[in-house]
Amino acid sequence: MRLSAVRLRVADPGRLAAFYRDILGMSVGRTETGHRVGYDSADADILLLPGGGGYTHDKGQRYWKIGITVPDVDLAAAHLRRFDVPVSTPNQFLDIGYMCHLADPEGFVIELLQHDFEGNRPPHAADPDAPFAQARIGQITLRTGDIAAEDAFWRARGMSLLSMQEVAPYGFDLHFYAFTDETPPNHDLWAVENREWLWKRAYTTLEFQHVAGAQFAHVPDFRGIEIEGLSEPLTDIVGDQILPG
Repeated sequence: MRLSAVRLRVADPGRLAAFYRDILGMSVGRTETGHRVGYDSADADILLLPGGGGYTHDKGQRYWKIGITVPDVDLAAAHLRRFDVPVSTPNQFLDIGYMCHLADPEGFVIELLQHDFEGNRPPHAADPDAPFAQARIGQITLRTGDIAAEDAFWRARGMSLLSMQEVAPYGFDLHFYAFTDETPPNHDLWAVENREWLWKRAYTTLEFQHVAGAQFAHVPDFRGIEIEGLSEPLTDIVGDQILPG
């Protein structure tokens, strides 16, 4: 089993695919229903479907973002600025990771997350001329108010919980699931030690931003995820689609 794609409905799949190719270094393929963009690895793709438009990033929504992991966030941010893409200043966010944020031309949020914490990055971690050469789609992030129900559902599908991360100043915690037999370095899944290890994985994790008891609205332009190896379509605990990849 493999988390193989996130499906987004957009206004102009061809134009948006060009952004992911030309700016973020992804490959582009055509499908019967849209454009598939992604890196050539075990991570997930993004399936851009027609019929969308008008997406607005909102804290009340279930779909949140994708995360792209890179070896050097500073080089990646400098590359984006050369193309006049607005991007936040990279910073170490608590004991979670060294990161920055941007939005694609249709407003979908992207987090760039460095493999190593601030100050831990090895010299010459990335090629200045190709800062996305080792990039991966590291996370697909959803928001939930019931992590116990999510945990039961996704474990039943065969996913493993790899990390839990408290973000108390902002009122939420994070939970990361993946189709893998790997185990983190520290058996305590709350351990900070596991986080840089997690950001270096070649596969995509399903990340839940958990706000206890909260309810989140469906996002019409989020069309669910694809799982390679799934035998038939199903829906998650809030009714979003899960399709064979």
